[in-house]
Amino acid sequence: MGRTGGAVAARRHLTKGGRVSRERNILAARRRDGGCFRLCCLIALTGGLALGFALGAHRLAGQVGEPILSSLYSIPKITLYPVILLVFGLGISAKVAFGALHGFFPVALFTIGALKNTNPVLIKTARVLRLAPLATARTVLLPAALPEIVTGLRIGFSATLLGTLIGELFASDRGLGFMLIRAMEAHKVLDIMALTLLLFGFATAANMLLLAVERRLHRR
Repeated sequence: MGRTGGAVAARRHLTKGGRVSRERNILAARRRDGGCFRLCCLIALTGGLALGFALGAHRLAGQVGEPILSSLYSIPKITLYPVILLVFGLGISAKVAFGALHGFFPVALFTIGALKNTNPVLIKTARVLRLAPLATARTVLLPAALPEIVTGLRIGFSATLLGTLIGELFASDRGLGFMLIRAMEAHKVLDIMALTLLLFGFATAANMLLLAVERRLHRR
């Protein structure tokens, strides 16, 4: 009886230890993914905004650049992943590049479209007032195009998250995507559900926040 009780206690201790270890691994992976995802968003959103403003502020540049960006955006990004791995290697650099690639194009295209749809009267007024290009972008173009730009940021955010996870699923040795694919291979249902709910909760909360900001800007 004592031996059976000791075995049960040992089994409980091992089960509890495994659960704690699993939770720590998930938390550590979430912290690593958080830093990687922030870097992906920084590159994708700022790069997309910069290129979108550069092309959208000039009609000829926008007419030439927008079809090229649309064509590149239509290419399935997963087909470019071997090239990214060849350039950046197997590690965080490839994951950052792949995640940023997903979010860069929608942000740039939405920014170009927003600037293209700006009321021409506002641009003519800025020219009459002889505003510098930077002042025109800051005081005229950005406020007028901000609602559509925020829409692009929201879509770019979601695409960047998707790209980061896909990068971890296929060629990574750490992170939530790596843990998810390993849990699927080992048929660990609880781990799969925990990781899925964590990713779903984060994506839903972030998307709802950005959607609320977007609706508020459209009501102005």
